[in-house]
Amino acid sequence: MRCVIARYPFDLTKAGVEASMKGVRPALVTGESVTIGRRRYPVKQVGQVITRQDPRDFTVGEVVRAMTRLGFTCHDRPEAAPVGEDGPALLHTASALLGGAGPVAV
Repeated sequence: MRCVIARYPFDLTKAGVEASMKGVRPALVTGESVTIGRRRYPVKQVGQVITRQDPRDFTVGEVVRAMTRLGFTCHDRPEAAPVGEDGPALLHTASALLGGAGPVAV
């Protein structure tokens, strides 16, 4: 499928993208991501590998559009872990288990 990323046309296929990403270790996902195989990659990392361009040269939207058209599942930013009422208690327990003196009163 012909996709335009950073004003350059690319003929991408799902199998070609999967082959390009094979053996590539996923970076830490902090923003939008795409699932390729059983791994979840940051969109900018996928764009860099498949286009061989600097990630500053293309937008997340361009890569997400191309990956969606190829049939990959794209994800928005990961949600922050919810902190419940027992959050401070868990922190105190973890600190005690690690040999800490516990929270310090300020």
